[in-house]
Amino acid sequence: MRKLISLLIAATLAAAVLVSCSSEGDGDTTTNGSGSSDTATSATETITGTVTTNGSTSMQSVIGSLGEAFENLHDGVTVEYSPTGSGTGIQAVIDETCEIGLSSRALKDTETAEGLTGTVIAYDAIAVIVDSANTVTDLTLEQIASIFTGKITNWSEVGGEDAEIVVIGREAGSGTRGGFEEIVGVEDACDYDQELTSTGDVISSVSTTPGAIGYASLASVGDSVVTVAVGGVMPSESTVLDGTYAIIRPFVFVTKTDATLSTVAAAFFEWVTTSEDAQTIIQSAGAVPVS
Repeated sequence: MRKLISLLIAATLAAAVLVSCSSEGDGDTTTNGSGSSDTATSATETITGTVTTNGSTSMQSVIGSLGEAFENLHDGVTVEYSPTGSGTGIQAVIDETCEIGLSSRALKDTETAEGLTGTVIAYDAIAVIVDSANTVTDLTLEQIASIFTGKITNWSEVGGEDAEIVVIGREAGSGTRGGFEEIVGVEDACDYDQELTSTGDVISSVSTTPGAIGYASLASVGDSVVTVAVGGVMPSESTVLDGTYAIIRPFVFVTKTDATLSTVAAAFFEWVTTSEDAQTIIQSAGAVPVS
């Protein structure tokens, strides 16, 4: 019965995805940059091939879960993910070395001017994290800004123990760093003790460094660190949806505005952005679906 249901779902998806049928050996379909196409794929057509994605390390849990589910729906499909950071993923789309870039920040005007389209697939809270021994549980945005710019250097200044603050963040070009600095109002003004190249590295370093503070995608934060409230509000799905948590950013699929996506990439894009199943998977991965 389970196999029958899976086959029915796959057939329904194939009929709904707006992609153009192509001749053998040519898997391309003209799109409008948002993954949609002008003609529908036949319900009997088998979707095969590889979807190449590249970018945000914060989106690892989300893209991993979506990719695995889509592969389960289509036996001949592989969804590849290169966790290189938002800036690299965006550039990969420009350079045409991947079909779908992953960005954990909105596109800049200069990037859209280069012919890119950003499609928000989810929203994510950027959690402010400290090591498990830290007694500070709540910080205002102003306090966070002062810590990350070096104006506050000891935890005793914000109600904690007498201990030096170690500021840990992401490397330049990171979508998480860009989103955090823009929202907190500290762009190009942070004084980092460590600049690391992935979300996982930040979480690991904060967890093992006494007095450390950092930031990471809420979808990636586990029990090894402590999440601090911001202005009395903890990050969660409900506080993202109602806007009471202050540090929120989008998860974005980046494509070329007037581009040709392969049939399989267009099918994946369409499924992620329109399927109720995909929205449930996004939620289960710790992000907040758009719909």
